[in-house]
Amino acid sequence: MDRSELILNKDGSVYHLKLNSENLSSTVILVGDPFRVDKITKHFDNIEFETQNREFKSVTGNYKSKRITVISTGIGSGNIEIVLNELDALVNINLETGEVLNSHQSLNLIRIGTSGAIQDDVPVDSFLLSKMAIDIDGFMSNYDLSTIDNKKFTKHIYENHQIQDELYCYDCSSELYDKFNSDDVNTGITITCNGFYGSQGRSIRLNTSPRNNLSEIKKIKYNNYNATNLEMETAIIYAMSMLLGHKAISLNAILANRNLAEYSLNPENTVDNLIEYTLNKL
Repeated sequence: MDRSELILNKDGSVYHLKLNSENLSSTVILVGDPFRVDKITKHFDNIEFETQNREFKSVTGNYKSKRITVISTGIGSGNIEIVLNELDALVNINLETGEVLNSHQSLNLIRIGTSGAIQDDVPVDSFLLSKMAIDIDGFMSNYDLSTIDNKKFTKHIYENHQIQDELYCYDCSSELYDKFNSDDVNTGITITCNGFYGSQGRSIRLNTSPRNNLSEIKKIKYNNYNATNLEMETAIIYAMSMLLGHKAISLNAILANRNLAEYSLNPENTVDNLIEYTLNKL
């Protein structure tokens, strides 16, 4: 592999994350905000490694005898692509030669994030587990998706929702879904957008494009799951995990309800509660 493809730092760590293979656990919690990393690791029994480069802060330690790495990804699809490519390289590429290792290692990737609901029955301050996620802006079209069978979903979207764009819907890990699901969480289809404002139908001083058909997107129902929330990362995590052979799940703290024009009065408390819920399910 050309060194301009997978760039390493002088100490042999991957370029953006500044991580070496020995620093990484097979269980990785992904958060957007670097400050949220400490909110998780304060629960750890000990810290064995810590580093930060730009928005990418990584801490590895132990929680109740379980070794866990927590990484902040920053916001959005582009950052997720960086993080997942470099995490996969750490476990499945010989960084000295650039060659793919003979034995594949699968990571458990658990996102703890925040999101806005688009259904009345998904209340503010609740938790939502993303059973599936739709890449609404087509970010993953940069990659070869031929190994993912999307024909049934595309047909359903066209026939039932008059959406002609070839949207891809990606599944979470069924194993992790069973592990993190409970009566304390809602489940549904997460809509992943490239941006926070126009991409999610927010208009401040600029009008949004007619192609941003949120009113129709909210009606999406597939395999008995409704489109439930908007955010900026989950579909890319699911897609890249499927393509690279990792297991992924996304848990969302619902801080807003777009239908009801509501926002949490205590968002930090809701996020803290989701962190504790997630750690106790590991």
